[in-house]
Amino acid sequence: MPVISAPHEFNTEDLYVDLREMYGYPLHLKCEGFNFAGSIKLKAAASMIEAAERSGALTEGSTLVESSSGNLGVALSVIAAAKGYHFICVVDSRTNPATRKVIESLGSEVHTITEPAAEGGFLAARLAHVRELLARSPRVVWLNQHANPDNWRAHYRSTAPQIEKQFPGLEVLFVGAGTTGTLMGCARYFKELPRPVTVVAVDSVGSVTFGGPAGPRMIPGLGTGVRPALLDTSYIDDVVHVPEADTVRVCHTLARGGFLFGGSTGTVVSGALRWLAEHRPGQNASAVAIAPDLGERYLDTVYQPSWVRDVYGIEPSDLPSGALQS
Repeated sequence: MPVISAPHEFNTEDLYVDLREMYGYPLHLKCEGFNFAGSIKLKAAASMIEAAERSGALTEGSTLVESSSGNLGVALSVIAAAKGYHFICVVDSRTNPATRKVIESLGSEVHTITEPAAEGGFLAARLAHVRELLARSPRVVWLNQHANPDNWRAHYRSTAPQIEKQFPGLEVLFVGAGTTGTLMGCARYFKELPRPVTVVAVDSVGSVTFGGPAGPRMIPGLGTGVRPALLDTSYIDDVVHVPEADTVRVCHTLARGGFLFGGSTGTVVSGALRWLAEHRPGQNASAVAIAPDLGERYLDTVYQPSWVRDVYGIEPSDLPSGALQS
């Protein structure tokens, strides 16, 4: 095992779960939750902070600010604590309570937006608050994950090459769409290869990222109320939209098999299975889906019976036996 002196120096890159026995498809799940931030967002956070330091925008005494649905906020909190930066994370009321506690435990501030904007929903409201903070002090630095190219570059340099190394014959890649940093970094990398790899984006129903109608979304991570500036659809071969109720069902199926993953992973796996059933039925295609995080921070939501019942009308008896908390 490596010996490290800073939390962002460690990330498990080569762990995959073979879902063939569980679902009958040759789908491998790349697990990105095994680092000190607990998600794939540690890569983007490190990339954006290092770029801001190199440019001189981020210096000693600066205050970082970022809008986040949760995971990037944790990742930035981890690095800010290690480097001595003050960090303000702007979240909204859908953010998991456990995530907010983690951010605060690392010494960062959490500002919670409770009302969505008339246009653009909670994301637009969070971004408006970020701009208010910027206007108050010249020492405030906004990394702007939604438009920062160092977001997707992190995955172009690391995530995608690692997948290619493990699966040189890869045919289909499924990536969830949030800021689209992971999606665009991987899509750009694989589209530059001499052999074709089909890149399928997986989004939540109610997200406007790919032009769909805005709707309520309660699970943080994927989907947006404002189209991400990073998105370039010319690199994307197909898009699957997943209802959040399907996300919950897949999360519980995975948990029943002993794998406690986060909501974004449930969405990606649900979309991947539907796409494979429609486009590659009976075929032994080489396919990988990216699992952004693990499930512990979703214990009060996705894995909580009363929350699932109140939000989606799904009774415990309608989910895999044994997957729900008591």
